[in-house]
Amino acid sequence: MKLRRYLSLIVTACLTAVAGLAFHRIFGFGPIVSVVVVAAVVPTVLSALLAGPKSDRPWPLWISLVLTVLASVGTVTVTALRPALGDGSLPQTLRSGVLSSWKSILTTLLPAPAKPEFLVLVHVVVWLAAFASAELALRTSLRAAPCLPAFGVFGIALLLGVDGPGSNLGLVAATVVLIAVLILVRSGEGANWRPILLGLPVAGALGGLAFLSGPYVPVSAEPYNPREQVAAPPPQQRDSVSPLDRVGGWLHNGNQFLFTVRGDKTEDLRLAVLDRFDGVTWSSTAKFTPTGSRVPSDPEPGERRSVTQQITIRDMPGIWLPAADRPRQVKPQDGLGVVVDPDSGTMAAAQPLRPGQTYRIDARVRTWKGADFGGASAAQDAEAQAARQLPNGPGASKPPVQIAEFRALAQRATAGATTSGLQAVMLSQFLKQYAKYDISAPPGHSYRQLDYFLGEARRGTPEHFATAYALLGRTLGLPTRVKVGFRGGTLTGDERVIRSGDVMVWPEVKLEDYGWVPFDPIPEQARRSKGNTVAAGETQKGLAQAQQNAINQNRGSGPGKVPSAPPVKPGAAEDSGIPLWTLPIIGIALLLLAYLLAVMIAPALRKRRRRSGPPAAQIAGAWHQALEHLNDVGLATARTLTAHEVARFGAKHLGETALAHLRPLADLVNRSRFSGSTPDPRAADAAWEHSDQVGRLVTAKAGRPKRLYRRLHPRSLKRGR
Repeated sequence: MKLRRYLSLIVTACLTAVAGLAFHRIFGFGPIVSVVVVAAVVPTVLSALLAGPKSDRPWPLWISLVLTVLASVGTVTVTALRPALGDGSLPQTLRSGVLSSWKSILTTLLPAPAKPEFLVLVHVVVWLAAFASAELALRTSLRAAPCLPAFGVFGIALLLGVDGPGSNLGLVAATVVLIAVLILVRSGEGANWRPILLGLPVAGALGGLAFLSGPYVPVSAEPYNPREQVAAPPPQQRDSVSPLDRVGGWLHNGNQFLFTVRGDKTEDLRLAVLDRFDGVTWSSTAKFTPTGSRVPSDPEPGERRSVTQQITIRDMPGIWLPAADRPRQVKPQDGLGVVVDPDSGTMAAAQPLRPGQTYRIDARVRTWKGADFGGASAAQDAEAQAARQLPNGPGASKPPVQIAEFRALAQRATAGATTSGLQAVMLSQFLKQYAKYDISAPPGHSYRQLDYFLGEARRGTPEHFATAYALLGRTLGLPTRVKVGFRGGTLTGDERVIRSGDVMVWPEVKLEDYGWVPFDPIPEQARRSKGNTVAAGETQKGLAQAQQNAINQNRGSGPGKVPSAPPVKPGAAEDSGIPLWTLPIIGIALLLLAYLLAVMIAPALRKRRRRSGPPAAQIAGAWHQALEHLNDVGLATARTLTAHEVARFGAKHLGETALAHLRPLADLVNRSRFSGSTPDPRAADAAWEHSDQVGRLVTAKAGRPKRLYRRLHPRSLKRGR
């Protein structure tokens, strides 16, 4: 019997370790294997030692609990928290790991970095589950009860890693096998190992069946994601200057060495996506989230090709990180903390950039071969609706007069366009010829400054051309935004050197079936005047060709009616709080949960109290426990019955087998109450053994559902001592 008990401990340790490996979708297998193995094995061994090789009863649970907490703190200090030992941050790291690491993980794009405070959470969860499983295996006879803590670990790992890479299918199959093995081990009697040997192949077959059938099990396409309920923290320090406001200064001082790029393909590098205009300046609505390495994929349609680049910062101000189109993965070095906007893929540093910082990106760049914008319509989703807004300006109560002038100019520039796609292309071609490129133009992109650029000066920098296009497009009902980035550069060996004079600003329009499409309204002489030695990349060439094709297809067609701008429907204010109608439901649910916990815990506490104290009190407690069992088969009250009458009642309803336990128990109770001698501890142990046997007989007779119903009844909270 003892061999089976220790064998079941081995199985529970393996089961907990397998459940702990489900955290691989958060960190990958490498950082967590050692943490999980130690946290699963050490508490199991500790519980086995406290049980004692020659004792049928383990030590009191509170002793095991105190020792396992002390052992857990010591173990996590020399494993997961070893990097924090030298810098004096151990207490703070341990505290944040236990209390707040779960929220940090939920606000980090997976896979998360293997920070010590994050690994503390894995250690604590797996350790507690391993300790609980071992104690359940030692202290209960329920066959599958030791499996329950492992399910808790699995549940936590699934919630925290719901959108992480990888699959838990293999771990689920291993869990099925281990559960079957545990039930087999705990089901046998004595030295009969034949059922176990025969059941092992069946357990393996069940695991194989789970592995093979897992991909075909119908599940929800969008599982519950707790990340949607947790607000992502902003970067630790925002850039106080918008990248768009730096454009004029960068162009005037065009030789400032910003960064270098190593890569096999030449692509435009975007720095920031600015999608909100307040009448004076463009800003970003990005909601940055820390990331270990991954950037969420672009939901927009279209073909893409892979581009790998290594970027080294030289004299780049601010926090924005340049990258080719939309990165898929980022691998920072030199302690560079990266935050990402999941919607746009824009990257930023958690702290202001420093010279020498390096990061590697794997990006997916859009290809535009075969694109036909001529027949495209403007997108109508919520993001597109927000990108059509034309605010009155700070403190203004009515639209400025410039908006009507911009609309008239935009309609004249796109006369004859029958689709939103043609409007977008024609507007770009119009601005190329309407104004000239001049880096000496005064910076600014408010309503008044753009009115001066379009009405009088007709000279400007990329800042003016891009922001003017965005505002003109919005007057036509086109959803627009502005991007700041870099184009070209000079080659130095195998590096592309990006200087401040390579800055570029371009607008984008969101078209149905294409997503955000870049346009280049800057005159051609701007490219020649900059004198860049790096030619345009394949993406820029394909995009320019697609837009030229749209112009060519429209030539020769008669003028048509310009489609009116679609009305902007004011979106209902979103309420991010909890609806009021859910509060009573939550309250009722909490009360039910509290009641269930009370009726489940009260009998256990009552039994524990009855088993404590001197032997006479323990014998009396065993008798009251037996009376409580007999209530489930119809014993209404025992106040008017003698102990032997109660025994005869039990024999009548449970059979003669019950009499073999109730009669000795009645004798022990009578001797304890009425004889002058003091009972010894062995008599108390015998009384509790008889009482437990009566409980098993009552369960077999009344059935577990009836006993569960009686336990859930409110009177279970106020039964006698």
